[in-house]
Amino acid sequence: MPGMSLLSSYEGLRQEIQRLAQENEELRRLVQLIQENQELKLVLRNRGSSLGFYGSELLAEVASSPRLPRRRTIKFKDAERGLQPEESLLDSSPVTMGSPEGRFHFAIDRGGTFTDVFAQCPGGHVRVLKLLSEDPANYVDAPTEGIRRILEQEGGVLLPRDRPLDTSRIASIRMGTTVATNALLERQGERVALLVTRGFRDLLHVGTQAREDLFDLAVPMPEMLYEEVLEVDERVVLYRGEPGSGTPVKGCTGDLLEVQRPVDLGALRGKLEGLLARGIRSLAVVLMHSYTWAQHEQQVGALAREMGFTHVSLSSEAMPMVRIVPRGHTACADAYLTPAIQRYVQGFCRGFQGQLKDVQVLFMRSDGGLAPMDAFSGSRAVLSGPAGGVVGYSATTYHAEGGQPVIGFDMGGTSTDVSRYAGEFEHVFEASTAGVTLQAPQLDINTVAAGGGSRLFFRSGLFVVGPESAGAHPGPACYRKGGPLTVTDANLVLGRLLPASFPCIFGPGEDQPLSPEASRKALEAVAADINSFLTNGPCPTSPLSLEEVAMGFVRVANEAMCRPIRALTQARGHDPSAHVLACFGGAGGQHACAIARALGMDTVYIHRHSGLLSALGLALADVVHEAQEPCSLPYVPETFMQLDQRLSRLEEQCIDALRAQGFPRWVLGAGLGWAQGLQHPRCPLACSAPGFPDGAGPLRAVLREEGTTRLEEVGQASSQGACVRVPPVHPRRSQIHTESFLHLRYQGTDCALMVSAHQHPATARSPRAGDFGAAFVERYMREFGFVIPERSVVVDDVRVRGTGCSGLRLEDVAKTQTGPPRVDKMTQCYFEGGYQETPVFLLGELGYGHKLQGPCLIIDNNSTILVEPGCQAEVTETGDIRISVGAETPGTVGAQLDPIHLSIFSHRFMSIADGPHPAAHGHLHQHQGAPRLLLRPLRARRGLVSNAPHIPVHLGAMQETVQFQIQHLGADLHPGDVLLSNHPSAGGSHLPDLTVITPSGHHADIGGITPGSMPPHSTSLQQEGAVFLSFKLVQGGVFQEEAVTEALQAPGKIPGCSGTRNLHDNLSDLRAQVAANQKGIQLVGELIGQYGLDVVQAYMGHIQANAELAVRDMLRAFGSSRQARGLPLEVSAEDHMDDGSPIRLRVHINLSQGSAVFDFSGTGPEVFGNLNAPRAITLSALIYCLRCLVGRDIPLNQGCLVPVRVVIPKGSILDPSPEAAVVGGNVLTSQRVVDVILGAFGACAASQGCMNNVTLGNAHMGYYETVAGGAGAGPGWHGRSGVHSHMTNTRITDPEILESRYPVILRRFELRLGSGGRGRFRGGDGVVRELLFREEALLSVLTERRAFRPYGLHGGEPGARGLNLLIRKDGRTVNLGGKTSVPVYPGDVFCLHTPGGGGYGDPEDPVPPPGSPPQPPSFSKRGSVYEYHKAQEAV
Repeated sequence: MPGMSLLSSYEGLRQEIQRLAQENEELRRLVQLIQENQELKLVLRNRGSSLGFYGSELLAEVASSPRLPRRRTIKFKDAERGLQPEESLLDSSPVTMGSPEGRFHFAIDRGGTFTDVFAQCPGGHVRVLKLLSEDPANYVDAPTEGIRRILEQEGGVLLPRDRPLDTSRIASIRMGTTVATNALLERQGERVALLVTRGFRDLLHVGTQAREDLFDLAVPMPEMLYEEVLEVDERVVLYRGEPGSGTPVKGCTGDLLEVQRPVDLGALRGKLEGLLARGIRSLAVVLMHSYTWAQHEQQVGALAREMGFTHVSLSSEAMPMVRIVPRGHTACADAYLTPAIQRYVQGFCRGFQGQLKDVQVLFMRSDGGLAPMDAFSGSRAVLSGPAGGVVGYSATTYHAEGGQPVIGFDMGGTSTDVSRYAGEFEHVFEASTAGVTLQAPQLDINTVAAGGGSRLFFRSGLFVVGPESAGAHPGPACYRKGGPLTVTDANLVLGRLLPASFPCIFGPGEDQPLSPEASRKALEAVAADINSFLTNGPCPTSPLSLEEVAMGFVRVANEAMCRPIRALTQARGHDPSAHVLACFGGAGGQHACAIARALGMDTVYIHRHSGLLSALGLALADVVHEAQEPCSLPYVPETFMQLDQRLSRLEEQCIDALRAQGFPRWVLGAGLGWAQGLQHPRCPLACSAPGFPDGAGPLRAVLREEGTTRLEEVGQASSQGACVRVPPVHPRRSQIHTESFLHLRYQGTDCALMVSAHQHPATARSPRAGDFGAAFVERYMREFGFVIPERSVVVDDVRVRGTGCSGLRLEDVAKTQTGPPRVDKMTQCYFEGGYQETPVFLLGELGYGHKLQGPCLIIDNNSTILVEPGCQAEVTETGDIRISVGAETPGTVGAQLDPIHLSIFSHRFMSIADGPHPAAHGHLHQHQGAPRLLLRPLRARRGLVSNAPHIPVHLGAMQETVQFQIQHLGADLHPGDVLLSNHPSAGGSHLPDLTVITPSGHHADIGGITPGSMPPHSTSLQQEGAVFLSFKLVQGGVFQEEAVTEALQAPGKIPGCSGTRNLHDNLSDLRAQVAANQKGIQLVGELIGQYGLDVVQAYMGHIQANAELAVRDMLRAFGSSRQARGLPLEVSAEDHMDDGSPIRLRVHINLSQGSAVFDFSGTGPEVFGNLNAPRAITLSALIYCLRCLVGRDIPLNQGCLVPVRVVIPKGSILDPSPEAAVVGGNVLTSQRVVDVILGAFGACAASQGCMNNVTLGNAHMGYYETVAGGAGAGPGWHGRSGVHSHMTNTRITDPEILESRYPVILRRFELRLGSGGRGRFRGGDGVVRELLFREEALLSVLTERRAFRPYGLHGGEPGARGLNLLIRKDGRTVNLGGKTSVPVYPGDVFCLHTPGGGGYGDPEDPVPPPGSPPQPPSFSKRGSVYEYHKAQEAV
């Protein structure tokens, strides 16, 4: 209400109100209300800064009428002054970053290449600045230099760089920094030692045992952050009350624990002294079950600090969540990064007088909240830079577009960050950055390998963008430093970038402009290859112009960036077209219209400071404090009171922490729900009524969120009370706002969701904090497509997020238009159909209301915005650009092969096959610590088209299964039918892999002679569980529950066998697979609706032909290499199963055709046992090997096998009779087939050749795991130790989860040192894993390489054999052999020694064999989409 003022004022009161109102927006609104009504009698009390007011008569009238009769006098208690001239009570201008005392507020994003500075100057105007993050010739620190320059420019006084800056005019500094991220990527952190429970020295090295890239034989993995490991003599286990157990202790989760071995601090002291002597000063302490009982970690930490270690990170403090592996990585990252951050912060402070002690300095954390610099830790800093951008668009685009959900699109040089905001930040709580899994709240920012510097290739008929990047040096070809062809070059050739708008900083002397000629020259070389393929390839067609080639690469890059956006939205049940695309970053403006159009979005929003949006986000961000603790309570009414108490305690912690930073607890505003009375000592306001002595009649103000905020005053005089209401005040959040979360999952599953109940108010059947159960079910259904109502829900963690709202907002009004927009120049830009005249506008000259029709270019100092034809840009009130995206002009896509559309269809097919989408998580019950696998191949006329590259053993089985069903059922296959199959003769791999037409999921138990359906000694198919040849699981749209239940229980009719032991799990999993099918059908239908059935089917065939071409190219290259060395075109290899069965292979290469015959003649016959491998298994192994040998991404489909003729003798171990037992063939023989194929090609030495299957079960539980071993070495690399190889990639259950859910104690899990074969390049070591049993159970082992060692190559020595030992409680040790089932009893120990990998090259040869180590990817993948793919590849 501008212009309102009191008729008379008291100077001291006026100044106090001004001060308070600057701190508190709600008080400001209340005072304006007082001004308007002219009637309240005000008094300033002499206690703190509280403000009291009198006038109950007035307040009563206010309740009935918002406007009162004006009076001409105001009386002040204890004031003997008369009326003063009319005087403004407070400045009526909006609250901004600029402070009334005329000081600066800085927000700085220190990126890897550039540092962006956003400054609110005295008076409220804004200055922005961009400078290099590293320029040692001119300045030491970029943020300090940026502040110095702005202070110098504003003050007109020279400020020498060699003197600390005066801070008297600096109110606050907010910073986001990539210091932690860069230290992690470059491994430039602190020297760290890991202290871990004895027996787990290599736990973080092994991790989940899954490899990052399924098809990279070198198995590149990031190096560990720690330099040394000390094992701590201590052990805590969960209490089960066995005879002889000690007195239990209670953990913070409520679980009872037993201290089996107290920590030996005396022995530890000597080891720590050795670390200090070697110069290590930072420690990470990671002990078993410390998430719930942290005393041992605390004792170790106290000792270390006493001894002089400068930084000690306890995992129980870094992130108190169950699962020791991610918690351990988090503690290591904290110990590794925090000292580096502290050094940076200290160095930054030294650039200012007084070390910034009187300046508020806040740093952005990965969760999107600000924290004081002394609370800025390494594990929560890795997304400090990108988080600012998410906050920036959430605070601008989301509100500007009326609350429409927003996709953030930040396209940089190396990669693109994609995120989503729909009213609240989307967080992940376990994510990987630079190969390190961090267990901490992080904004869900997904990084994809498509940026301006992404390299462009033409490979086997496909346009390929990235993941390789040109980097900053040499950069794109146009940088004049001999760089490769990139997306930036393609845009330059198309006229979408103007060299004149870039500074002359390129070339060797960094003094030249961008070079369009260099871009054209690089593109011409690639275009020549493309046109040669088009004119001479399998489908000859006319060549493409240079511009058409450039346009093709841009379109493929756009589709690559659309994939994660589809995944982020469709994965959670959201429609991508319902979002606004918020574009920022230097390169995004050139692609935004095209991407929005491809996704069906109708609006692109580009902030006026889009090039510095991360810095702007820092200016608009809030201070955040989080409190979290583990829990193990069921979510049932009996525990709701405990949950409320825990949440209340954590809420108090957050409030206290924020109050300590200067945020008042109670203020006028929405967001807190019911609050305590204003007489509360923490409350800044106090109220009393006329006739009451001061303090004798306190009034209470309570706050309630009802769309508007009401101040309710409750007066009390004698026995009477009164209640009056002030009219609505401007609704805003309180300065301290808290939100409660519960981390919930279904019992027995491993997929927990962190849910808030803010949209689900409390009911009689929920905690007081809200209906978390309803929120969980709603989100679970949206994300996964089904719920499990018969399952109980468990609370894993309780969490409260406290936010101190800064109250800052920007009122930067855009320039008003004074006429039509001025065209700076005209240029020619290429679009579909040719060049078009394109006007160029300067963003700084545009004003509010200007509308620009596409095509046009809008240029500012930091970015170029392309408005495509059919789109319209307008300048908003705040000076931002809103682009209305027109519908895509229908283009003609014919069935004839077009390499550009081929590349686009390849992405679209993989988006469907790869997910994720609502049902894509499939079977979520605990199995090796990850969700179940779902594959979604698409069937064309010639078979499999696209296959998600998850578990390699399924790669060939899928097409065999689909083809069998089509041939078997023929006309009896109708819409609404869903088929279930697992029979080996129908394309199945083994019985637990139930295939629901297109998806495939591993079921933990489907009956048979042993729990887990993985019997080590089965001799017939029926002993391995329920068999489905061609079963209609859904018929006419009806799920056949009764029939499938009968089939799953059928094995119980066979003597010695049982029906399924997990019927409810089986049915839930099957429903999930059916739901996944329906989503796949929907997505395929959308594709057909867009392009037409004939075109989609044609491109299915083209994709298969492309895979065929890639394999032919590889076979020709291999044959040519042998021919050049005078070697024959036939290669062979042989290996043996442990029972002596030979696997023999001869490969004959046809050089002219690029084809090969893989002949397994001579392979041993079917065995009386379960090592028989169905034909589909051999085809899967072959596809896997071909993909590894090609060495790059190719479509995984039936086309891979077109150049190959496979000869497998009928009745052999690789093509057994229909009733042969096959469970071991899937998990063991498949590995030997891979070893033989790779051995024939000389690609690498043998890996462990086994999955080390271990099953444990009794009447009430069942557990199955596969265990890692050593990978084979190869030309240029050592074999990786402790990792799964080749045909499996299953994650292993975290030790703490294992011990909490099953009656075992994991005594030891570490590398088996020396088990890898010696060689010029060493084979990887296997592992040692010891399980102590706490209950009677049946132990089954199904393993190989216990007799025949994994071979070495080219003089390399073989790896060590595996060994299975059972150590009885009485000390007797028994060798179990490779395959057996044996009863175990409490106190028995199973000791598994897995095989090592073979070595490569003569160990005495100093000259390395030919080859080179693989190059790591040039960007760091991250985000929930990436984590989902990792999980799918590790099931």
